[in-house]
Amino acid sequence: MASLDLAAAVPGVPFEITSAAEVAAADNTLGNWAYCNVQGVIAPQIHFQLRLPQTGWQADYLQLGCGGLCGNVNTGNAAASYGCVPLTDGAFAVGSSDEGHYQGGGLFSTDPTLRADFGYKSDHLLAQVAKVLVKQYYGRPPTHSYFDGCSQGGHQALTEAQRYPTDFDGIVAGAPANNFTALNTFSHAWTAQSVFLNGGPATITTADLATLHAAVLKGCDAPADGIVADPLACDWDPASIKCEAGQASTASDFCLTADQVTTLRRIYSGPTDEHGELLYPGYQLRGSELNWAGIIVPTTATGTTGDMSFVRETVRYQVFDEPHPELTYRDVKFTSAYFKKIMQSNEGMYDATDPDLTAFKKAGGKLILWHGLGDQHIPAVGTMAYYKAVQKVMGGAAATSSFARLFLLPGVAHCGGGQGPDKLDALTAIVDWVTEGQAPDSLLTTAVDSTGKTTATRPTYPFPYVATNTTGEPADEASSYTPVLSTAEANLTLNWLGSFRSGYETVGNWVHGKWVVSKGKA
Repeated sequence: MASLDLAAAVPGVPFEITSAAEVAAADNTLGNWAYCNVQGVIAPQIHFQLRLPQTGWQADYLQLGCGGLCGNVNTGNAAASYGCVPLTDGAFAVGSSDEGHYQGGGLFSTDPTLRADFGYKSDHLLAQVAKVLVKQYYGRPPTHSYFDGCSQGGHQALTEAQRYPTDFDGIVAGAPANNFTALNTFSHAWTAQSVFLNGGPATITTADLATLHAAVLKGCDAPADGIVADPLACDWDPASIKCEAGQASTASDFCLTADQVTTLRRIYSGPTDEHGELLYPGYQLRGSELNWAGIIVPTTATGTTGDMSFVRETVRYQVFDEPHPELTYRDVKFTSAYFKKIMQSNEGMYDATDPDLTAFKKAGGKLILWHGLGDQHIPAVGTMAYYKAVQKVMGGAAATSSFARLFLLPGVAHCGGGQGPDKLDALTAIVDWVTEGQAPDSLLTTAVDSTGKTTATRPTYPFPYVATNTTGEPADEASSYTPVLSTAEANLTLNWLGSFRSGYETVGNWVHGKWVVSKGKA
């Protein structure tokens, strides 16, 4: 193996290597392989790490995304592989960055350079630096390059496909926060204001979730395994279990107060403006209730939620030209005027919503999107809507599936967890698609207990097909399932203010500070 030139240069991308040290196989927590641990900084302060295997390298580079608002470097876990062999046997040179800042809150966004690094630049810069260092270390450039991330990492993934279509040959985007501005402003504030109705105590707490979830399963005719496979098709109305006059809700006779009905209807319908149009193209799906604890609903009626925190950082430091440290979720207004104000203030800095992936497809790129249908942070409906927009621009379902496919995981929470099988290996699937032309017709998901034992398997099929137990065999065996078209998914349309009044399907989007219609045939 070659040594690294600590004065290596990339034209237009100033950076320094701050350390480079060999790590013995015995000291590697990822697997039994030695590697060169490279750490450095890309100007002004994008901290990065590269793991360069000394044995087993298969001439590929893998870049990993981060989560939340980032602020730390992660090269130890690929969201789409969950510890699969390719990541743990030294097959890839692996890199990641902190996206230009080292604090978890949103204060960094008050600096325009750091805002841009987080919004869209850092991964492109790292890709350039990493490829040069890989070539220098091994004496050859990577044969193929891949990107994998979930949540903010999924946003990073789609940013790369849209803005820098030649950086990566294969991209895996899990539960992408690609509609960052509308999500963190309107979606999270809507659920917070819905739970803390009219500024009062929470109408629903974590103590209500189990009985509420059971009522939803019954209302959605869920099978015995308790997983709603096609939640978009369920329109269960919370008012169906509204308490009668004088009736008290109990564990055995659960009912909802009028305020609870209002709260739930709002959560299941999503944020709308004064004209009834969505301010974010998504909403919580029925069957996701058990995953709401701590994020959408508090432990106690006067407690706090994750949604409050997400909105606070966004409206205080990220979406306006000047910081507003006094703002909270209560200050968000659900009006078309406020929406315009928010979107114009940040000029698309944080969003990756352009459905025109022509350049990525032309470069030979392949994209796998995946999302848990029980996601409590980022509603999966938004990813469905984005994918349908891509189909619209790229010439239809067949043309899109030749380079991009979406997989939905029933019962699965944000980037994993939840009630359904949540482990999958999209990383191997994207490698096979890129190198062998084998487009994935399904992905196997598994449930694993605390001992590492597999307790259930289930296939997931490309959108809009749903894995359905048509055989009557055990629900925890993948062989019991076949793909069945979901008419609810296939016919999904949304009216949301971010795309000319008729959802992503009109292919109008707020991109780089202006309304645009994509170039593809509408």
